[in-house]
Amino acid sequence: MNMSGPTSPEEFQKQMQDFLQKQFKSFGSPGFAGSQPSGTDEETKPKTQRNDFSFAYKPRDVKAHLDRYVIKQDEAKKVLSVALCDHYNAVREAFDGKEQIHYTKQNVMLMGPTGVGKTYLIRSIAELIGVPFVKADATKFSETGYVGGDVEDLVRDLVRQADGDVERAQYGIIYIDEIDKIASSSEQHGGRDVSGQGVQTSLLKLMEETEVPARAPHDMAGQIQAMMDGARGGKKGGNTINTKHILFVVSGAFAHLDKIVDRRLKESTIGFAGGEQDDVEGDRILEHAKTPDFIKYGFEPEFIGRLPVRVVCHPLSVDDLEQILKTSEGSIVRQYRQSFAAYGIRANFEDAGLRRIAELAIEEETGARGLMTVCEKVFRDLKFELPSSRVKEFPVDGGLVDDPRGTMETLLANAPEQDEEDVDDTLQNFAESFSAQHGLTILFTDNARKELTRLARASSLSVFDFCKDHFRDLHFGLKLISGNTGQTEFELDKSFAENPDTALSQRVVASYNEKKS
Repeated sequence: MNMSGPTSPEEFQKQMQDFLQKQFKSFGSPGFAGSQPSGTDEETKPKTQRNDFSFAYKPRDVKAHLDRYVIKQDEAKKVLSVALCDHYNAVREAFDGKEQIHYTKQNVMLMGPTGVGKTYLIRSIAELIGVPFVKADATKFSETGYVGGDVEDLVRDLVRQADGDVERAQYGIIYIDEIDKIASSSEQHGGRDVSGQGVQTSLLKLMEETEVPARAPHDMAGQIQAMMDGARGGKKGGNTINTKHILFVVSGAFAHLDKIVDRRLKESTIGFAGGEQDDVEGDRILEHAKTPDFIKYGFEPEFIGRLPVRVVCHPLSVDDLEQILKTSEGSIVRQYRQSFAAYGIRANFEDAGLRRIAELAIEEETGARGLMTVCEKVFRDLKFELPSSRVKEFPVDGGLVDDPRGTMETLLANAPEQDEEDVDDTLQNFAESFSAQHGLTILFTDNARKELTRLARASSLSVFDFCKDHFRDLHFGLKLISGNTGQTEFELDKSFAENPDTALSQRVVASYNEKKS
């Protein structure tokens, strides 16, 4: 293959095709121009519709599912449920050959601060109906030709989420967060953001209907792989992905948009008593945002016009955060219960403890994300220490949340002692584990058992964990003794329990003396 100095991308592609055709000609080359099609036209014609798509949910069904995971945001859940059902009913009819003429796609814009459940809402919907889902941050993209991500990669990511199934990817959901960051208004950026305007234009094409190449032009490895797959006669995926039935959801905090809306409302009520302005307070003002407000904020009219469904998610209160901990199926309380249960420890979350976690989380000012931040701080030491202790149960109350380290020390100090029968079983298990790992048998005398039990209790460790640490170097010395004397079974007395290093050294020296004699 002569690959030196192609004069254009087309010339390079032709050279690559010629090379692959020569290398894989025994397999045929259906993937390249000039190859002979095999089979009938019906077999080789790409399918344009998928017959196994089904959607039978009603808006109440969707909202009931969302209620299990997302607390509050009732209006957002209702609006999303209706928009989702409208969209996928239209998709189903299109696949059934009954496509609605001039149908307007129900792309969605979510507005609200961080941690109020925007991402969780969309992810839960995608999981419910079983469609591919992709989330991305708008700030990572740039206008084509500039440094940054290509918005078309979002569509290709859907194909990857669909395990390469192009047809299934064509009715997935693309969720783009921080969309407000690409607004190009001088009010937001101190000057018009041309790059943000370019990203909007690129996204606009996707949100309408366009064909996206399945392989990115800049993905040379992917292009070569596609050629090789075609040359081998392998299964070919679709060359392009149609975005007509992909649902787009965008979201953002929209800082300062409230000022634009407020200014418009005040201007509209000048000279009139009362009016709409009287009813607008706090976070509710975004509910009154209209298309001209978004245009003034920095969005292109064509772009904002492709997002007809607009809904506001409101900040969460302490009560809301507490409710998330208590009732949400995605509550992190379940996660922490399971983490401790893996070590045989029961964590009993009490109402006072949950309330205190919620109160501390609200101070983080990150919505529901603050719950994880607080819980990580509260439980980090407990998750490290308790699995190696004799503690099998503890309450998560207000005192523990406020003073986790002090509470942990009290738990360890008051941990129940193992009875003699349990200690015997534990030492036997340790001896068997040691034998399986090192091929040597160890036996404990009664005095050694008593001393090990006493030392373990004083250390607040379980007997097994204490022995693991106490005898961590035992096998080195015993193997030396075994090499000198051939001995494979060793009785460990009280001296080994008290000071294993000293006792072992004495035994090793004795074994060398025995070997010499």
